[in-house]
Amino acid sequence: MLSFAKSKKGFTLVEIMIVVAIIGILAAIAIPNFIKSRKMSRAKACVSNLKQIDGAVQQWALEAKKAGTNTVSSPLVTDIGAYMRGAWSNCPTNDSAYAGGFQVASSPVCPNYTTTSDEFSLHILP
Repeated sequence: MLSFAKSKKGFTLVEIMIVVAIIGILAAIAIPNFIKSRKMSRAKACVSNLKQIDGAVQQWALEAKKAGTNTVSSPLVTDIGAYMRGAWSNCPTNDSAYAGGFQVASSPVCPNYTTTSDEFSLHILP
């Protein structure tokens, strides 16, 4: 008499579908959080750049004996280039350049800053 009882090896289709569904649910939860954290880190890097620009403008104004109404013409090259660390000159979000025209009495603002966009609303010194 032949025995048709074979040992069962491998996974069934239902088991594979359950595993794929669980992985899909985990990805649906994790991917938006990764995107949000990347936007936040870029905004924090931009604010850090703005703090360095502000510090360089203040040092330039103190050393050059400039008043609060004076404006830095082109901050990254001529006026405050010696006070800057590193060779960056762009916002890390979309690589737009920090332009000149920073006043000594006011804080610098990112060229991307806007209150209407959720992505760029954090690109300002607190």
